[in-house]
Amino acid sequence: MGNSNSSLEFLPTTFILIGIPGLEAEHLWISIPFCLMYIIIFLGNGTILHVIRTDTALHQPMYLLLAMLALAEVGVSASTLPTVLGIFLFGTTEISFDVCLFQMFFIHSFSIMESAVLLAMSVDRFVAIYSPLRYTAILTLPRIFGTGAVMGLKSIMLMAPLPMLLRRLPFCGHNVLSHSYCLHPNLIHLPCGDISINNIYGLFIVTSTFGLDSLLIVISYGLILHTVLSITTGEGRRKALNTCGSHICAVLIYYVPMIGLSMVHRFGHHVSPLLHAMIANAYLFFPPVVNPIVYSIKTKEIHRGIVRMFSEKRARV
Repeated sequence: MGNSNSSLEFLPTTFILIGIPGLEAEHLWISIPFCLMYIIIFLGNGTILHVIRTDTALHQPMYLLLAMLALAEVGVSASTLPTVLGIFLFGTTEISFDVCLFQMFFIHSFSIMESAVLLAMSVDRFVAIYSPLRYTAILTLPRIFGTGAVMGLKSIMLMAPLPMLLRRLPFCGHNVLSHSYCLHPNLIHLPCGDISINNIYGLFIVTSTFGLDSLLIVISYGLILHTVLSITTGEGRRKALNTCGSHICAVLIYYVPMIGLSMVHRFGHHVSPLLHAMIANAYLFFPPVVNPIVYSIKTKEIHRGIVRMFSEKRARV
């Protein structure tokens, strides 16, 4: 009996990725919007990074944090690009076990970093509104760069155990995933062994990063609102709230799809696979596509920098 059970347990050499369930015949056409989204992501976020890097007037905490956000979003998108376009353009649905774990590590690491940057941006807005005269003294450039380094290191250290925890589990013939990329909530449903440790550690990561970050963001905005209400003039209140508009949009754009995906993975066992795929794609693609557009339109300094950059290029031509 023991030999029979052990023969069923194996570490898969490959996983099978799924594109859009039920629309396999249309994958080539579906590749068009995905290609357009990747172009927008890399051009949009790349432009913001270039403008902030080249314009010394933007070497301030708010814009450096925005550069970190753009970098994290580029990282998430670059992690998904090979398998997403491989499926829709070339019909390549197989991914090796180790590469899948590698992709999962980077997708979640950059996602954790993105959440941490959004928290840092909310603290930045609070300091700017609560103590504007001490803003540059509190949020110095060394502190901002140190914060970025800590956020990156934290993401790597938290995610490092997950691939090792998955490698120790038996899969017993289950190797078909639900998405075009490897996500831990999807991978953890495939093993046939005891996954309690993986579930506990996964829950710890979620609560200590996304859960804690979102709670602290809410607290930050509660303090911001309290500070704004203490401003005597209506014009002053309006200006203070306007500085938060882009960041509030970024927070909603990031957390709403993530909450939807978490709910589907936890409770949507009878939900259509198509809905699973659409929500997962919204979680990974919506923020990096929309955020560059929002910040380019709503942040005057970024908008001016982009206009200046294209004006200079046109003048050279």
